[in-house]
Amino acid sequence: MNKKLSQFLVIASLVLAACGDGDIPSTTVFAEDTEASKLTSTGYTCPEPEFLMQVTSTELNLFVWTEFIPAEMVECFELVYGVKVNLDEYSSNEKMFDRISAGNSNYDLVQPTDYIIAMMTRQDLLQELDHARLPVLKNFNPSYLDFDFDPGNKYTIPYLVGTDAIIVNTSKVDNIPQSWADLWKPEYAGRMVFLDDSRAVIGLTLLTLGYDANTTDSAQLAEARKKLIELIPNIKLFDSDSPQTALVAGAVDLGVTWTGEAYLAQQRNPAIQYVFPAEGAILWQDNWAMLKDAPHSDAAYAWLNYINQPNIFWMVIRDWPYTNPNQAALDFAKDNQMKVADVTGNETTLSAIYDAYIASPITNVPASVIKNGHRITDVGEAALLYNDIWIEIKDGQ
Repeated sequence: MNKKLSQFLVIASLVLAACGDGDIPSTTVFAEDTEASKLTSTGYTCPEPEFLMQVTSTELNLFVWTEFIPAEMVECFELVYGVKVNLDEYSSNEKMFDRISAGNSNYDLVQPTDYIIAMMTRQDLLQELDHARLPVLKNFNPSYLDFDFDPGNKYTIPYLVGTDAIIVNTSKVDNIPQSWADLWKPEYAGRMVFLDDSRAVIGLTLLTLGYDANTTDSAQLAEARKKLIELIPNIKLFDSDSPQTALVAGAVDLGVTWTGEAYLAQQRNPAIQYVFPAEGAILWQDNWAMLKDAPHSDAAYAWLNYINQPNIFWMVIRDWPYTNPNQAALDFAKDNQMKVADVTGNETTLSAIYDAYIASPITNVPASVIKNGHRITDVGEAALLYNDIWIEIKDGQ
């Protein structure tokens, strides 16, 4: 229970005892209704908006990545603004794009990864953001703004950042892979989990051939297709919902996954390591974008401002430890002795979670890894070639 609320209940009980069966004095306040109503189911007191927005909508429709939004973040927004959050999830950019481009989705906000944004803007699926209604932009590290995929953040603001690299249970694998090319070794047959991510998987395959991860050359893509077919016997499953699950359970021994999944898996089993491949990791950034026909844009702006304030966005550092572009939230966590539970359920402090975040090369990625990395970009009409390869690969898996 929230400490302030429990203290109040003690005081209230004493007042009741003193009053006996008589009337309660008119000066007695049993609870601050507004504060009590803003307690989450876990007892966290939801903070007031740093930038209060006028909202008339009564709901907000989000279409987001699977396992990516802290539950308390949603709960606090609902309690503070009185807006019901309807949350649907997807496990690939392509699935999200297909759903949105079909029209009449009724979603307000989505979380596109960098390369898919150009495709969405070409189809006029996104609306330009009004920066005057996003004062919270000041909280972001400038290193995560103004990328080539959205100059000036015309359509997007950052959510979380990460890499795709090799994950391996070192207690079960004798020869630790050091490159993407190593994953083709026969000794890994039937032992790997891969992301269900066409661009990343085809991209890393291209890198093993010495090609650009974003090539539009049909001959190079045909070569990548052939090589990727050779990899299929090594892959036990494709999973973008929770790739760490099979690894932690011991169903697989290695594979390819994202930053946050690797970090969470390592917290549960220190033998699990994250290896940045010699050819270079895949770099990405997930962002918030508002759909052109968003029915509740007022609630969407309120959401973007509220969740990105430091005393809310710290929840992401705890729950989904990807690389965090929100510098204000990191600063809030740095010296904060708030008692929280870590991913294993043990009590710790927010500052301890921050320290672990900073100490880990998984989340605090070395500059050399970023310099050697590859960002997936829009390939225009060649996207159809990538899609055809992926359908064939998945059908044969």
